[in-house]
Amino acid sequence: MSRYFTEDHEWVDVDGDIGTVGISEYAQSQLGDIVFVEVPDEGKDVTKGDEAAVVESVKAASDVYSPVSGTVIEGNSDLADNPALVNEDPEGDGWFFKLTLSDASELEGLMDETAYAAFVAKL
Repeated sequence: MSRYFTEDHEWVDVDGDIGTVGISEYAQSQLGDIVFVEVPDEGKDVTKGDEAAVVESVKAASDVYSPVSGTVIEGNSDLADNPALVNEDPEGDGWFFKLTLSDASELEGLMDETAYAAFVAKL
């Protein structure tokens, strides 16, 4: 499985043609305590860069953009009852949605973990 990051602090884990999307450790640390998460509905088509989910914290509400284009196959239903999962494990159990990738070449424009760490270090 390969993980890629955007400059907006989303990540996508890719396994075959399935991508799992969430926000980075850095993003959740900037947001603070997460109080609400809205994930996209199954079957929704998203385009790279589109608003796909919403996350609200005690500090702010933020859109979560899809790092790749595809069709949503699952939203993380655990986040409705426990949005704090995003704080506890943003790059694991706190994932937002899964989708089938429609264009794997879009991954080429994303950062790997090393490049993302260097990007965040400059912020």
